[in-house]
Amino acid sequence: MLSGAVGGFSPSGGVRGGYFMDSILNWIQENQQIIYIVILMIFVGIEVIGHVPSVLHTPLMSGANAIHGVVIIGAIIVMGKAESDNYLALGLGFLGVILGTLNVVGGFVVTDRMLEMFKKKRPPKA
Repeated sequence: MLSGAVGGFSPSGGVRGGYFMDSILNWIQENQQIIYIVILMIFVGIEVIGHVPSVLHTPLMSGANAIHGVVIIGAIIVMGKAESDNYLALGLGFLGVILGTLNVVGGFVVTDRMLEMFKKKRPPKA
């Protein structure tokens, strides 16, 4: 009734696309040290962030948001090097510029707000 491969399986019982799986396994094997480093960085990051007092969390996050200006520069470079008919690269670059700008502006707004909390309040003039 059905001929050929159905649902990724061939009639002989093997899986189609074995080359794809082999290429993934080869990539993992070639980049094994980098994968270990990334996993270690995830655990270290969780430990470091977990031990930050809640009082410092907002100022640190707002500063991190402000540093994301690098994302804007990268998105501008992507858009500048993209060909005019490559709509995917242009769209992703534009989206990166918009989201990066929102992140940077938000970081500065939150930082300014936090600094306002520490200024001495002057008594009202009568």
